[in-house]
Amino acid sequence: MHRSAPRLSRILACAAVPVMLVAVGCSSDSGSDGKKNAGSSSSGSPSAKPSKPTVEAAKFADLPDPCASVTKKTIKDLVPEAKKKGGTAGRSNDLSARSSCSWNGLDDKGVKGSQYRWLDVGFTRFDSDQALGSGAERATAEYAKQVTKAKATEGAEKVAAEPTAGIGEEATLITYGLSKTDEDFAYATVVARTGNVVVALTYNGAGYAGAKTPSSGDIVKGAEKAAKEAVAAVADTADAKTTAPAKGDATDGPKDSTNDTATGGDSDSDDPKSKPKTKTS
Repeated sequence: MHRSAPRLSRILACAAVPVMLVAVGCSSDSGSDGKKNAGSSSSGSPSAKPSKPTVEAAKFADLPDPCASVTKKTIKDLVPEAKKKGGTAGRSNDLSARSSCSWNGLDDKGVKGSQYRWLDVGFTRFDSDQALGSGAERATAEYAKQVTKAKATEGAEKVAAEPTAGIGEEATLITYGLSKTDEDFAYATVVARTGNVVVALTYNGAGYAGAKTPSSGDIVKGAEKAAKEAVAAVADTADAKTTAPAKGDATDGPKDSTNDTATGGDSDSDDPKSKPKTKTS
């Protein structure tokens, strides 16, 4: 009995050795797998997201002087007796983004009556923006809005709209009649887009003191002629900006910052507050 006890202890001790080895082996394998998994996870991590493509740069960086965008000869032809030959500039807080100018006048023919004419041109320019889109895309959206606005002119009669060629990259002519100050006015509005700039030009006229209302054809012809000149002025301004000024040349003056609008001045309204008086012979 006394001999069997030590022998039994040795047997139990030997039997415990494989169990410890197995435990150590499992622990070792687990560590190896952990390293493999870590490496696999590291190598499989997603790469950085690609950046958005840069939007197209805006074609035009400035606007022309609106009151010089239509030639003096054209103004004389379309508004023969303009009260202000140089036009009345609209107010704007940034003339490189929005500007306008208007002319109006009454050509008094005495007993033959009088002819009233009004011309307005407005420019709106858009810069390219990564979040909002390219200048051309933004101008295209504005172009559509202004066409819709012209077609929805309050009180307009016999409204018609159609594309017109040869004015910018795209243009629409809107014609209609409008009665005010007890006279019938003939209207023509041309909305055009050139690059990232929208040009909106309106020309209208009426006959007073027995004079006939001008024909729609004449009003349309005048509006399209002036609109072509206004669109060309946008490109001319861009060309002039790319030419370095000679030493001693005057720099551009400060921009008007009196208001955020670009509407014509009060003195050049297309709606005379009182019927014009005519001379008698």
